[in-house]
Amino acid sequence: MAIAEKNILNRLYVIAGCMFIFAIAVGVKLLNIQVSEGEKYRDLAEKSTVKNFTIPANRGNIYADDGSLLATSVPKYEIRFDAVTVASEDFKEHMVPLSKALSALLGRPASYYQNLFRKARANKNRYLLVAKNLGYSDYVKIKGFPLFNKGPYKGGIIVRQSVVREHPMGKVAERLVGNQQRNQPGVYEVGFEGAFDTYLSGKKGRRLKQKIAKGQWKPVTDENQIEPQDGFDVISTINVNIQDIAHHALLRQMEYYEAEHGSVIVMEVATGAIKAVSNLGRTSQGTYYEKLNYAVGESHEPGSTFKVMALMAALEDKVIDTATVVDTKEGRKRFYGRNIHDSRRGGYGKISAAKALEVSSNIGLASIVDDHYAENPTKFTNRLKAWRLDQPIGITIKGEGKPVIPEPGHDLWSRNALPSMAYGYNLRLTPLQTLAFYNAIANNGVMVKPRFIKEIRAWNDEVETFETEVLIDGICSEETLLQIKDILKNVVKRGTGTSLYSPNFSMAGKTGTARTEYWMEDWETNRRYISSFAGYFPAENPKYSCIVVIHKPSTKKGYYGADVTGPVFKRIAQKIYTDAPQLDAVENIDADPAIQKKFETYYAKNQAHYSKVPDVSGMAGMDAVSLLENIGFRVRFRGNGRVKEQSIKAGSPVIEGQEIILTLS
Repeated sequence: MAIAEKNILNRLYVIAGCMFIFAIAVGVKLLNIQVSEGEKYRDLAEKSTVKNFTIPANRGNIYADDGSLLATSVPKYEIRFDAVTVASEDFKEHMVPLSKALSALLGRPASYYQNLFRKARANKNRYLLVAKNLGYSDYVKIKGFPLFNKGPYKGGIIVRQSVVREHPMGKVAERLVGNQQRNQPGVYEVGFEGAFDTYLSGKKGRRLKQKIAKGQWKPVTDENQIEPQDGFDVISTINVNIQDIAHHALLRQMEYYEAEHGSVIVMEVATGAIKAVSNLGRTSQGTYYEKLNYAVGESHEPGSTFKVMALMAALEDKVIDTATVVDTKEGRKRFYGRNIHDSRRGGYGKISAAKALEVSSNIGLASIVDDHYAENPTKFTNRLKAWRLDQPIGITIKGEGKPVIPEPGHDLWSRNALPSMAYGYNLRLTPLQTLAFYNAIANNGVMVKPRFIKEIRAWNDEVETFETEVLIDGICSEETLLQIKDILKNVVKRGTGTSLYSPNFSMAGKTGTARTEYWMEDWETNRRYISSFAGYFPAENPKYSCIVVIHKPSTKKGYYGADVTGPVFKRIAQKIYTDAPQLDAVENIDADPAIQKKFETYYAKNQAHYSKVPDVSGMAGMDAVSLLENIGFRVRFRGNGRVKEQSIKAGSPVIEGQEIILTLS
């Protein structure tokens, strides 16, 4: 054999030997994986195909004081079908009865479903959409249909559950009720939703699912590993009738004056229960919606509504009495190098301290405060601090604005700070903080904490109740209180609020008109104001207090508080007063079995399956809207209040997507 041939043969032997050794190594490795590391890799494979999914809990409902729904969670179900996992004999046996059952429930022909399922079977579709946006009752029915009743593996049924948050009152009181943060599903930070999220959210459950295709999972069993626990219900103090009155009264005035934004708060005097909060902001198209919670979160210079606090401080410190004469000059007076003006051309001359507040004289109040506190300004600011005007109220709603009451040493303090504060400048308060003080005047000097919530309930059981909380037992002496009450009545009877006076209905309060953004260079050519009115009604035995604040009304149409916000206050007061017997009937829910029954029956009624149109006559409009929309109707309504008529008679067949019109009164 030639030497060359021997070399080739040797090389082949070497290669063969190497391959043999490599094969042995691979075999050893495979054996090692199977025996020693098999459990590890089997676990990894299982984890990649089996996964725990979170099941969201049904969020608790938010109710008004009479049981009307303000926010509710409605579970929705999507049914899909795994056409591969079902055995052939089961598919053949149950396909026709399943299709007929679906047809009877959902309305499509049985042939449609038969063709759908057979095509899915042929194409090996493991995620066929059968139905979506189902209510709970329909979901339960479908789950019990032929084939589907065998469960996810033998029956091929795949169920996806979601929870939809609905607000039956729509955009009314939206910022107060609260909603989810944009681009953050399930995150609530504002209004009742944010303040009571720990109660409302409940506890999430878990369910094991197996991956059947890319991005597609189905439950391993019919049962959840951990069942979700529904959230508690929150019963608010809001009254839907007063809320509706306040919202539309504010909207009407905002539209007329083309204002930038505004707010209204109505509070029950004795308890501090907030009965209505409306916040409206203007869009670039000139329409209005619940943009921000200005009533709670926006602190601003209050202007003339603060003159009440200034005069009360002087009366309580006994540096003056209501008859003390103050010289308002001819409508202009210089304080430390700066002129202060009154709105009346030529001024008011020499008037009493009481008259100075009635006519809202800037010079009168600035003179009183400067004359008696300039040498000891902390005496004045300490009085304001004793009334808690320098502190947030500490309400449950998140985002309360911070008040500012400067004192010597503060960045805002100067020689002019004291006279400026006397008529509502150089300090900041939110509308709610201002109203809390006026409410204390109406409540015989007792300052109570504004209260938004009555109780927390778990279905029919009380979990926690929220009672009236007293912040200050008495803000002033009885003498000062009677004097201020008398002046506030006269403001409406013969002062700046005289246009609001009615001999048949008594109101008390104070107008406010404050310049805003006056520090900007264009103010003289583009003047901007904040108009306000704060007070209570009826004047003799106050039941409700109210504040109206409107920012930047069109100066072409008017900007004084008496013209812009006073009419809103009057409209709200008189409308509530007219409806007072009806409102009284719902104020003590625990004492009224009929109203209490609404809490126990509404959810059950809302979840019931309807094949016939229900009779919603007499229901609160927003409750009827929610019920009918859940059934599948497109709902339109006219008017406000309770349902008087419905366009489709009760007992008619339900046709999903059909329009129904409700007439409310």
